Amino acid sequence: MSPAIRAPLLSNQEPSSSSSSSPESHGSFLGAVFNISTSIVGAGIMSIPAAFKVLGVIPSLSIIVIIAWLSNVSAGFLMKSTLAGESTTYAGVMKESFGKPGSVAVQIVSMVVTFGSMIIFSIIIGDVISGDEKSGIIHLGLLQEWFGSHWWNTRFFGLLFIFIFLLLPLCLCRRVERLALSSAISFLLALLFVVISSVLAIIALVQGKTKNPRLFPELNNGGVSFFNLSTASPVIVTAFTFHFNVHPVGFELKDPLNVLSATRISVILCATIYAATGLFCYLLFGDSTMTDVLMNFDQSTNSSIGSLVNDVVRLSYSIHLMLVFPLLNFSLRASLDELLFPTRPSLVKDNERFFGLTFPLLISCFLAAIAIPDIWYFFQFLGSTSTVSIAFIFPAAIVLRNVNGISTLREKIVASVMLVLAVATSIIAISTNIYSFTTTEEI
Repeated sequence: MSPAIRAPLLSNQEPSSSSSSSPESHGSFLGAVFNISTSIVGAGIMSIPAAFKVLGVIPSLSIIVIIAWLSNVSAGFLMKSTLAGESTTYAGVMKESFGKPGSVAVQIVSMVVTFGSMIIFSIIIGDVISGDEKSGIIHLGLLQEWFGSHWWNTRFFGLLFIFIFLLLPLCLCRRVERLALSSAISFLLALLFVVISSVLAIIALVQGKTKNPRLFPELNNGGVSFFNLSTASPVIVTAFTFHFNVHPVGFELKDPLNVLSATRISVILCATIYAATGLFCYLLFGDSTMTDVLMNFDQSTNSSIGSLVNDVVRLSYSIHLMLVFPLLNFSLRASLDELLFPTRPSLVKDNERFFGLTFPLLISCFLAAIAIPDIWYFFQFLGSTSTVSIAFIFPAAIVLRNVNGISTLREKIVASVMLVLAVATSIIAISTNIYSFTTTEEI
């Protein structure tokens, strides 16, 4: 699935130049699998069921398989080009291919994706824990449902507690391998969501409460429906963006090439989770499936068991996002440090730079989540180009540039197709966001 990497490429550099030389400093393969899997399965999983509703079951499953394959291939492109050169970072390999502008482009885009995702995660966590109010409708959070409304479970204090006592300790980990356990827990929570959704869907199916799912999309309203159809594919594309963590994870392993096997396993696992989530949630909620399927579980019910299940789903998902958050912060901090201090020694060994970057980033994210509780359009617009660029456009451009003369004809063909699909997806997503925004403004 990934491009072949010849053994001579390994002789160009040591397995890991970003960590100490002692054997104990190397990360584990299983930890790499969990860290990459957690990087993939973020908030995007909640939009997959809506894609199934729009595209239909068969096209959705097909696109998940295709995008998963392309994501694995592009990660292979990155590592092959990296090991053929002198760099150990994404920005470094882009600098070798396109000079300083290339490295700056990767750093800025990576920071946009990671920081934007961290803010959105914080907003979702705040909504689940402390609730929110939109269009005059109050949605109670779990703390309000369980304990009533108090000053200590408002959005500000709820998020403040989470940032200080959970996110900060995890973000102070200086090696991504240290996050393997939290990533494993996060991944298991994602599996829990799939299990609960599948069990509920099977029970509803046995009871005859499910509706027949559409296998293919229906174009009933001409251009409007076709336009909606074109908006679903980018959702699946952005759900497979993990490439900003390939280098940090890979170069903590004894052999960086092992990250390709870890990536392949992670992509297969996550594609399976996405397919199961989309299918079972679509079976469960049918045409009432919302853009964020978590909102479907935020429904009042007369059954105490139903309320318990809804609470478990919402709480487990919010904890899942809390544990994904440190991985994004790790990549964001590394990109910012590489941009601001390109010639300084390793960030791990410099306390002043490490704390000087960690605390302002967390404070900025906290304040943004409190001050601007609804920024979906803003980050959807940025994500239309940034996530696609990181996952497909930049890796394909590196292969086609071929500064080290290692790209094969087959790889160039695949990279060309990948580049065309990525640009088309980006244009569709941007057009979609502009259309949705202008339509909302007119209404």
